[in-house]
Amino acid sequence: MTPGAARAPGGAQRVAVIERHGKFLVAEPFFGSGPRMAVSRDPRTHVGDLVLVRGSTGRNGRRGGRAQIARRLGRPDVARDVIEALMVDRGLRRSFAPAVDHQARDAAASSAAASAEGRRDLRSLPTFTIDPSSARDFDDAISAAAEGDERWRVWVHIADVSAFVAPRDLVDREAYRRSTSVYVPGAVEPMLPEALSNSSCSLVPGQDRLAVTVEMVIERDRVVSSAFHRSLIRSDERLEYDQVDRIFSGGERASEPWAEPLAAARAAAAGLAARREARGGLVVDSAEPEFSFDRDGNVVGTAPVAQTEAHRLIEHLMIAANEQVAAFLESRQIPALYRVHERPDGASVERLVEQLASLGVPTPPLPRGMSPQQAAEAVGEASQLVEQWVSRQGHGRRALTSLVLRSLKQAYYDQHNIGHAGLQSPRYCHFTSPIRRYPDLICHRALLSALTGEVPAPERAFVVEAGPWSSAREREAMLIERGADDVALCFLLQRTLSLETGWETEFDGEVVGLVSSGAFVAFGEQLAFEGMLPVRRMRGDWWELNEQGTMLVGAHSGRTVRLGDPVRVRVDKVDAPRGRVDLVPAWEDE
Repeated sequence: MTPGAARAPGGAQRVAVIERHGKFLVAEPFFGSGPRMAVSRDPRTHVGDLVLVRGSTGRNGRRGGRAQIARRLGRPDVARDVIEALMVDRGLRRSFAPAVDHQARDAAASSAAASAEGRRDLRSLPTFTIDPSSARDFDDAISAAAEGDERWRVWVHIADVSAFVAPRDLVDREAYRRSTSVYVPGAVEPMLPEALSNSSCSLVPGQDRLAVTVEMVIERDRVVSSAFHRSLIRSDERLEYDQVDRIFSGGERASEPWAEPLAAARAAAAGLAARREARGGLVVDSAEPEFSFDRDGNVVGTAPVAQTEAHRLIEHLMIAANEQVAAFLESRQIPALYRVHERPDGASVERLVEQLASLGVPTPPLPRGMSPQQAAEAVGEASQLVEQWVSRQGHGRRALTSLVLRSLKQAYYDQHNIGHAGLQSPRYCHFTSPIRRYPDLICHRALLSALTGEVPAPERAFVVEAGPWSSAREREAMLIERGADDVALCFLLQRTLSLETGWETEFDGEVVGLVSSGAFVAFGEQLAFEGMLPVRRMRGDWWELNEQGTMLVGAHSGRTVRLGDPVRVRVDKVDAPRGRVDLVPAWEDE
């Protein structure tokens, strides 16, 4: 279902605000444009409410009469309500059909006991999870042990969703339709019903759980052998990223029985990280915002969640597990979905180097007539040089990282393995998050069909269809998540200006994007907010975008506004429900 195209038996559905026009109540479209509709009175709603309305369909199938209010969503000045409205507007269902929920509960009740037989019992292994503090489902856990000098055995345990969800049953069909969970500030649209995602499939501590385990022997910086098991595990501890980072920095002591396994996992991940860097993998550090709300649904704070050593530990071990599964599936020629990231073309890499050079950023030398492999290696080296440059300069990371990412092709799912250029990996799949990604469930079934024969291998025709569908659903989810983040940030900015600092506040910022009509500026503490600074508000000159798209140049003064430049701005207007901020330059006040 495409964004904004939610349908219902009674006609088209639309998110709107109830307004009064004379004696009548009308529904004014909230997102985008469209005709207002007269609505019938509903005792559950009042003027000013945010609602989901269903267009009326009269006799002969023609639209007419009054629209009906299908659901009250809240108020347009409350962040949580607007985010809920955004999700509904983009076609998310926000609940499961009763039959799907019922089947999920039945599966959770019956499969756990019945499926424990015939599994490798790994409950004696000290095991832990590492997740954000806000995580509600846990689909991966780790066990690890040192086996001598620079040799470790690592077990990556992944929730065995396939034990609870049979191919083409009601839950499976709904999971395929959704294809991915969608995470927005304060809410989630899960791929699986809660009875599975937050309960029976979640690797919570102290509970026996069904898993699929990738057992790897790692020597120095590479995996030298691997094995796969349908397993029974029990997590000893739920660790959080902040806690693990405190342990690594010496601010907190690790406890038994997971202290030594955590140390072993850390050492193994460090070796894998060194190899990934040596083979030219992309270096892209990013920070995702995490929001806090009050009881009324207002955004009251945000903090960027940066990639720390704890995050990278999990990342490198999951990458290794995914690579081992992909290699096995390819060797057996079992129908499965691979995570494909094609190598960049030479022209895109040449433009990236020109853009970086125009900003004075060191660049790698480029051979003439670059092959795709050489282009991929050049981007990896460029990303490392960018990281070194911004570390010295203290600014420009977001803008320059964006340039690197735009030089790449978009990753997608496909039945053919052609490698993952960003990871410099010859074979890669998504296997480690089957609670929230359908392609991972396909790979689980493919692996288990070869290991036990108890699960049928995915049909090739189905896998061919699932690749483009899953890729499209992933892109839609990303757009919804980014839009919801923008909405939450705008509400927080509006609250900050209105209740704390005042609208005349000047902010230090940084140019993170440029178009001919203006500059996108990240500003505020830790550059949390972002807005548009139009060239029409930058008076006293005629500004033109240079050929590389990396700076605005004043035609009369020769002044420049470059990607990564520090700037000082004021907020002119905030359109919180639509996630838009207009800025004006503070330097004109000086």
